[in-house]
Amino acid sequence: MLNSSANTSGNHCTYNSVVTKQVIPLAYSFIFIGGFLLNGTAAWIFLHVSSKKSFIVYLKNIVVADLIMSLTFPFKILADTEIGPGQLSFFVCRYSAVVFYLNMYIGIAFFGLIGFDRYYKIVKPGFTSFVHTVNYSKIISIIIWVLQMFLALPNIILTNESPKERNPKNCMSLKSELGKYWHKASSYICLGIFWIVFFLLTIFYSLISRKIYNSYKKFRRNSEATKKKTNRNIFSIMFVFVICFVPYHLCRIPYTLSQTESKYTCQSKRSLFYAKEFTLLLSAANVCLDPIIYVFLCQPFREKLYQKLNLKLRATGEAENSRSRRSNTLRESVQNCHSSI
Repeated sequence: MLNSSANTSGNHCTYNSVVTKQVIPLAYSFIFIGGFLLNGTAAWIFLHVSSKKSFIVYLKNIVVADLIMSLTFPFKILADTEIGPGQLSFFVCRYSAVVFYLNMYIGIAFFGLIGFDRYYKIVKPGFTSFVHTVNYSKIISIIIWVLQMFLALPNIILTNESPKERNPKNCMSLKSELGKYWHKASSYICLGIFWIVFFLLTIFYSLISRKIYNSYKKFRRNSEATKKKTNRNIFSIMFVFVICFVPYHLCRIPYTLSQTESKYTCQSKRSLFYAKEFTLLLSAANVCLDPIIYVFLCQPFREKLYQKLNLKLRATGEAENSRSRRSNTLRESVQNCHSSI
């Protein structure tokens, strides 16, 4: 979203106005409507769900981050279409784009914590530590918000150059020299955060899948439904990460370098600009997919949602859950995976 859709950039490279003024804003409009409605509903449901487990605390933080991120979309839409006032583009560069990235990486960090929490509670059910307590999860949540704000705040403060045109399109031209260096440094840090989380999630959920598979072989008769649902839940999380975030993070550094270094040709800048805009759309679409994942991940959320919608839970699945939890410790850990991976 930084260096948002433009007809011209700092070196006067031209972009297709149909893409920058119509296609991309229209896509963001659909994402905004879906994301705001879904996350608004999710926030309403979570208000009625008690924070008795760490992973519920983390999910609630993701809902807040996604809801705030959704609220930045209208500013980008109005700025890209040039419907809004001339200073709106400056506002997008300095404030709303920074808030967008802030909340995107907060959501990514919390999904990493959920993977860590599920790994120890399912793969190592006998392991006890203060890091799995609700109080600790609340403390770590505050720390994540503070650290991400620390990374984001300089991008706001150092975007302090006076715009040289009515609708500034190249956000980098609004940054001081120190602001350009900080933007590049923070981009590397955020990129590192994503790939570390993605790598850890791959390991955590691979080990969880192996644990479920081994328990399935031992208790095949009672665990088949659990195995299928667990695999579905793990697949849904990794699918979101691969589709929504991996493409953008593959092109983020080349794009950032094209904005801060002069060695790139106009054609290269144009190609990287389109790649960044469309992969960023995929990242933005994550706000529409996360609420669907909550239904798979969180049984208390699912129960409260059905209750509010006056629907009945599937008796068979819930009964199996209850029977399995009573049977033995191993199957209890498996069912925990079913109810809250």
